[in-house]
This record gives sequence, structure tokens and C-alpha cells, in this order.
Amino acid sequence: MDKTIIAEGRTTNEAIENGLKQLRVSKDKVEIKILENEEKRSFFSILAPRVVKVEMKLKEEKNEKKEIKTKKIIELSKEEQDKAEENVKKFMEEILKELPENTTYKVSKSETGLNVEILNKNLGFLIGYRGETLYAFQNILSAIAGKGIDKKVRVILDIEGYKEKREKTLEELAEKVARTVIKTRKPVKLEPMQAYERKIIHSKLQQNDKVETESIGEEPNRRIVISLKKNK
Repeated sequence: MDKTIIAEGRTTNEAIENGLKQLRVSKDKVEIKILENEEKRSFFSILAPRVVKVEMKLKEEKNEKKEIKTKKIIELSKEEQDKAEENVKKFMEEILKELPENTTYKVSKSETGLNVEILNKNLGFLIGYRGETLYAFQNILSAIAGKGIDKKVRVILDIEGYKEKREKTLEELAEKVARTVIKTRKPVKLEPMQAYERKIIHSKLQQNDKVETESIGEEPNRRIVISLKKNK
């Protein structure tokens, strides 16, 4: 949306703040051009009311919800699937020796990669805070699965159903925060999350006609901001 306004204030900062309130956006969403600077005042105008004017134009919107788009899927041949499965199973047999007794695992293969599930109620240490250790282990398994294969092998790891539980928690969080944003009319910034978790938040609120989501910051501190849609 190409929207440009002229905002006024007694100082440059005040004029910018007034413009941001009018546009209902943050400073990083606009291009600012100072039209009248408070420093450029003549001797004869010193007694006149001080007015600073700035031109503010909304930047071209970039869809931060790209994370919810499906990435290009790499398909594996039957031979590549078998090789990836063999690599992971060989590694897991060694890892099981270091894990709590009665720990088991399952590996299922498909054209898009492998799904690995590790089962034991005493594996909280392998999940880590908000799944950090789990995702790190998932990356390790992906690297191991791809040994001897020219393509990147996608491995999805779950431990004792953690991801399903976490997804439900995040969906409930998304709805709760959306209600808060609608009630207070103020944006809410969530804590940093994994890309997989941000995708859940984006997807859950994608059809909400009152709020919108965007991701800000750089990894590993990238996070979601939930805010009221313009004109709502």
C-alpha cells in the first residue's frame, strides 16, 4: 500500500511520533523525510510557534509469513531412502547404549526423507529447554542420514510425542495472545522460537481477520510479533 502523510510537531522526534501514531506502525516500517527542520529558523521567526514537518511513507510491505510457505521438497530414490535409513539405524544402535534402559526408536522412510521417533519417558534431557536439544539432535541425524548421498536428507525427529504437545501449547498461546492484542489494541512480541514453532503461530493466526503476525530479528533470536491489523 502506497500511503504518504505529512506529520507535524514541535521537534523532529515529536513529528515522527505523531506520524507513527497516525499510521499505526513502527518506525522501521516507514521512510522519513524532514520537510522543515527546527534548526533552520530565521531570527525573525524565533518568536513564532515552532513547527517541524516530516513526510512519512509506508515502506513496501514484505510478507514475513514466508516461513509458512512449503519449501521445495527434495525427493529421494528407493536406494537413497534405504541408505539413509541404514545410516540412521546404525547410529541409533550406538546411541541407545548411552540412553536410559528400555529406550526404543522407530524409523520410517518416504520420498521426502525419514521420520524418527524415540520412545522413553525419561528423555527430558534429550529434548532440552523448549526443544532446543531435540532440534540440535535432529540436525545431527540429518547429517548422518545423508552420508554417501548427494542430496540433503530431511529427518524429522520426535521424542515421546513432544512435538504434538508443543504444537498444541503454541496454538493455545497464539489464540490467547491474539485475544489480548484485540482487547488492548497493542502489539505483543513473543519470545524467540525455532522456525518450526514460528510456523505454527503464523499458520494458526493466518485466517484471523483481526490480527496479523510477522517475524523479526535474526536467528537464533528471531521472534514473532502479533499486532492488530490496520483499520481494525
